[in-house]
Amino acid sequence: MSPRVSVLMTAYNREAFIADAIESVMAQTFTDFELIIVDDCSSDRTVDIARSYAAKDKRIRVEVNEQNLGQFANRNYAASLARGEFLKFHDSDDLLYPHCLQITIPLLAAYPTAAFSLSPGAKDWTGGPYPMLLTPRMSYQREFLGMGLFHVGPACTTFRADAFQRLGGYPCKGVPSDTLFLISACMRENILLVPGGVYWYRCHPGQELVSEKAELEYFHAQREVWRALNSPNCPLEKSELEQARKNWSWLRGKEILTDVSHGRFRKALLRLTCSGISVREWIRYFRRQVRDVQAGTPRADNGGFIIPDWSVFSEEHPPSRNAQL
Repeated sequence: MSPRVSVLMTAYNREAFIADAIESVMAQTFTDFELIIVDDCSSDRTVDIARSYAAKDKRIRVEVNEQNLGQFANRNYAASLARGEFLKFHDSDDLLYPHCLQITIPLLAAYPTAAFSLSPGAKDWTGGPYPMLLTPRMSYQREFLGMGLFHVGPACTTFRADAFQRLGGYPCKGVPSDTLFLISACMRENILLVPGGVYWYRCHPGQELVSEKAELEYFHAQREVWRALNSPNCPLEKSELEQARKNWSWLRGKEILTDVSHGRFRKALLRLTCSGISVREWIRYFRRQVRDVQAGTPRADNGGFIIPDWSVFSEEHPPSRNAQL
């Protein structure tokens, strides 16, 4: 019988952290899961540690790649091995709190029109009570007119397995691949915002995120964001799109000016080149940003907040009255 959830843990040289990461999965109060650990050719004791846990619990499976795939290709490969209805990405240097799956899985199950859910690591979503079911337009409102959305990483996501395959998995464009995935996926799919604080994101010097290579990749990713704001498929309305472009240009322009003021001329030029913003567009859109904490918040027909139906946590798990858009 297939498990309800496949927890996907990709690893590379994480001997110092992977035991804690695995134990946080095994401590889940929601127990109908499998844990798939895919090692990307580690040169330390990562595999030995993972296999020691697999020997004690049949829910754990360890796979070792024959060659190094890289972060996001390895995530896609791990997803291809999953048997569960839902996919939960869990990084091998992070911790899931014991209630993580117990919260995220019933909520996503209760909202069948949502392709996946997002949960922030350390703070709550702004704008109203959650879960919040967002249309593509709401997602783009929240990102470009509100307080942001596309900054959250794979550890924040829980997918319907069929939706992840339908979306084609993550692009393999370096560290910003998760951001580029959200830019594309949220243009097409409904998503669900669920409570935050269900996992702990560990910061340490060995993270690929803090490398110079990652910084350069993020510079190039900014061009893709600008393209999305100029795509005919962008879900924002005309007036919203105008402000979204101003907000994005303001952020990029401030970064460039900061680099110039600190004598980082090469970095400033690189940001400018990678932005994808033309001279004419800079003249038109470089205006002080205007953001609204309520942007992208679903509203009831009367304009009030949509109050979640918490009966999804009862034994019967009835469908939510707010589950459809």
